[in-house]
Amino acid sequence: MSIEKIVECINAKADMLTQASDNIWEYAEMAFREHKSMNEICAILEAEGFKVEKGIGDVETAFSGTYGTGKPVIGILGEFDALDNLNQVAGATHKESFKEGCPGHGCGHNLFGIGSLAAAIAVKEYLKETGASGTVVYFGTPGEEGGSGKAFMAREGVFDGLDAAITWHPGSVNMASNNSSLANIQVKFKYDGISAHAAGDPQNGRSALDAVELLNIGVQFLREHMIPEARIHYAITDAGGFSPNVVQPHAEVLYLIRAPKNAQVKKLYDRVMKIANGAALMTETTMTYEFIKACSNVVNNVTLERALDKNLHAVPLPEYTAEELETAQAYKDTTAADDADLAEKYSAGGPEVVKFIKEHQGGPLNNFIMPYFPSGKAMGGSTDVGDVSWVCPTAQINAVTLAANTPGHSWQIVAQGKSSIAHKGMLYAGEVMAATVIDLMNDPEMLAAAKAEHAEKVGPEGYICPIPKGIKPQPIK
Repeated sequence: MSIEKIVECINAKADMLTQASDNIWEYAEMAFREHKSMNEICAILEAEGFKVEKGIGDVETAFSGTYGTGKPVIGILGEFDALDNLNQVAGATHKESFKEGCPGHGCGHNLFGIGSLAAAIAVKEYLKETGASGTVVYFGTPGEEGGSGKAFMAREGVFDGLDAAITWHPGSVNMASNNSSLANIQVKFKYDGISAHAAGDPQNGRSALDAVELLNIGVQFLREHMIPEARIHYAITDAGGFSPNVVQPHAEVLYLIRAPKNAQVKKLYDRVMKIANGAALMTETTMTYEFIKACSNVVNNVTLERALDKNLHAVPLPEYTAEELETAQAYKDTTAADDADLAEKYSAGGPEVVKFIKEHQGGPLNNFIMPYFPSGKAMGGSTDVGDVSWVCPTAQINAVTLAANTPGHSWQIVAQGKSSIAHKGMLYAGEVMAATVIDLMNDPEMLAAAKAEHAEKVGPEGYICPIPKGIKPQPIK
């Protein structure tokens, strides 16, 4: 199937796809509660002739849609979960919540899930028209934000039959992603002490809140003695109550520990555990902990990244109206970021990449394709795509759905999530991914090279899921 036919196929479905994306924006469901979003996508998959299976990998809102027969089997990953407390009026160029405290699509996953669906539909049409050997599987992967849904799915072998996997993410640049990510572990520490009157008989109290604070202080000192790329974040989820004249008998804190490699984050986790136990000893309280989730670092696959980069250039970039550019500029004006930040972010590409960025940026939209260069450097965040990348060759793109310099996890992302700019970027991403999947189905040598590269980078031990058996996915409370 030519690029022209892929574009034609997806454009013919554009109204349906953009409406589905807008519907998921409205649902704004958080990790492992995405029932409406799941049903929206599954209904389209079924109508398009895919065999749908829900609840895969022992994850209630995970699902797959399969079309075709035989090898190769290529997966396309789709996300659809929202973020807490990011509710925002669509199209407003100022912060304006219409339902305070409620979730919003602050990472563009309403677009993510449907852009991947567009790609799966185009590949399905190719298989249907040609009768070629090959299978495309759309994976609905819930709970990426704080839940590591793909890691739970990978632990149960959901991705084991794949020859490769392709995905994307909405953003403010068009590029074949060349970054790795930070592996992470999320754990909740609970302290139980003894309540007492804080003035009348404080000597009889044992403060759980003191233990939480001592844990936090201990971790602050640990920061000097960990690798610079590591990160530790925390949130006190239960401070024990609202009465300062009571020694707090119960307190909880949630920790997210990150590092560039699985082994590094495990070592850091072990050190935090020692501090947590020490805080209990210092306060004569009892500490228990709950392992919430974890995810692996991304294993880059240069072979697949180059294939995606080729199709980023082959598929026509979206064109924008004067009104769209004016709106994008209004959003860009709300941010504190500077144009120079983009060149700094990708300075590892060398002076030629920095020069290219400086020459092409400056407008309200980064409507160009970033030069590809193999990096493997860990980005600041984490993604459970990493766990899929340990199982099979995996690569992803970013596509412009946002004004230049839009900050991550922000009201600006939510506000732009139903815009025509976002829709155009979503469909463009679908076209690029579809073209790449079809290339993989038609080029066994490229697929073999991607597999050989994957095997070398993963090593003989293969994938070891960082989530222990018995841990279940938890909706964010």
